[in-house]
Amino acid sequence: MNIFQKLFKKETTQMSSKVNLAVIYYSSNGTNFQLAQWAAEGGLQAGADVKILKVPETAPQSVIDGSPTWKAHLEATKDIPTVSLADLEWADAIIFSMPTRFGNLPAQMKQFLDTTGSLWFQGKTVNKVVSAMTSAQNPNAGQEQTILQLYTSMYHWGAIVAAPGFTDPSVFVAGGNPYGTSVTVDQNGAMKEDVRAAAEHQAKRTVTVAKWVKNGLGQ
Repeated sequence: MNIFQKLFKKETTQMSSKVNLAVIYYSSNGTNFQLAQWAAEGGLQAGADVKILKVPETAPQSVIDGSPTWKAHLEATKDIPTVSLADLEWADAIIFSMPTRFGNLPAQMKQFLDTTGSLWFQGKTVNKVVSAMTSAQNPNAGQEQTILQLYTSMYHWGAIVAAPGFTDPSVFVAGGNPYGTSVTVDQNGAMKEDVRAAAEHQAKRTVTVAKWVKNGLGQ
């Protein structure tokens, strides 16, 4: 079977309507870990089975040691499971959360995505329902661009992007980013916008779309 047959092979087995949601994050100071927790709460409220998973930290230890906040956050989250390819295969829906780095994905998230080629080759990323969240120190620091860069990789996966759009008042309260929840963080690490409800709504919407997809594929 060649790659295109693998990618477009139809599954004939009956699927459960229960959605598996993986909330995959990268965070150096805790902001995106908090976003991930709120998204997980929204997923649970929508009836999904939920995992919160972190991508591996790849920064040099010497750099981490130079930032007390970074070092403390890594210590505080040491027991959070690290994401694996098996987790991606398990998930029907995925929410990614990561800070912006010069208007792009952080290297840690990009490196993880670069390991998913084997799943892609087997067609196991097709029809995953995905959404993304991000943070930065000011609203014009690449928040929208970072989310869109993530979505570009998802189009290659054959995934289905479930952006929040303007589907709930919480999106406006959070700053009005239709691509995904985004938040600005001051120099003390405090979030400037109230984004909890937006993150929860985004997760609920993602799970809902995943239910539609999963139930439809099961017909």
